[in-house]
Amino acid sequence: MYFLGLAALVYGAVYLVVSRMLFRPLRYPGGKWHTQAELGARDVWLRTSDGLRLHAWFLEAPGSRLVTMYLKGNGTNLTNRLGHLREITPAGSSVLILDYRGYGKSQGRPTERGLYRDADAGYDWLIGTGYQPGQIVVLGESLGSAVAVDLARRRPCAGVILECPFTSFSALAGTIVPWAGRLFASGFNSLRKIAGVHAPLLIIHGDQDTITPYAMGRALFEAANEPKSFWTVEGATHIDIVQVAGPLYRARLYAFYESILARSGASAGTPT
Repeated sequence: MYFLGLAALVYGAVYLVVSRMLFRPLRYPGGKWHTQAELGARDVWLRTSDGLRLHAWFLEAPGSRLVTMYLKGNGTNLTNRLGHLREITPAGSSVLILDYRGYGKSQGRPTERGLYRDADAGYDWLIGTGYQPGQIVVLGESLGSAVAVDLARRRPCAGVILECPFTSFSALAGTIVPWAGRLFASGFNSLRKIAGVHAPLLIIHGDQDTITPYAMGRALFEAANEPKSFWTVEGATHIDIVQVAGPLYRARLYAFYESILARSGASAGTPT
């Protein structure tokens, strides 16, 4: 009985650690909501296929033919992505950033299947607004990279950007809780799905990332279809890619957007 009790205790402890890795939502009023006015973002309300109401921000880049759907990581909410949002629009793309179910002002509770439905709701809103699939770039950060891969293999898009991605949740859990972590985690398997993505791909990864190891980004890149490119941000960790990259971040996004538009004979103009 003693050993059964000990085993149950260990199981519960590992399960708790692994499960808390996945979703760390910050609900309203928590967050930096004052930044909305600073960014000039307008509120957007989305409806998922299972009836939930999601909150999003839309930032317009005047004159741009592209829109980037930003699928964020697992922590906080959309108000904490100021650094990225400041770079995307000047690089030449409007942006829609949504809060997954259970985050910010969005209804519901986060699950893997739910996040896929949330991404579909954002994509459908963009199509309903008048954007064509060839104008939509999907950017997924950390956990959002898995959501982005799943969306891009099912829905046509102009391009995909994956920032500090991981191969699968099981593999990621194994790096946090060696050996045992893999037994308690499943899903979000981008390595299995990446072959279904045929849009131009840019992977961005910091070489000092200890949360989603750099090697995972490289493994996804090797498994992906052409055209593809990989940008190593030297010295960057999991949370400071924009800051460490500095002006190069905007320039790299601009170059990627330009490459997409060149395929359609258009131009994004000069980055601001």
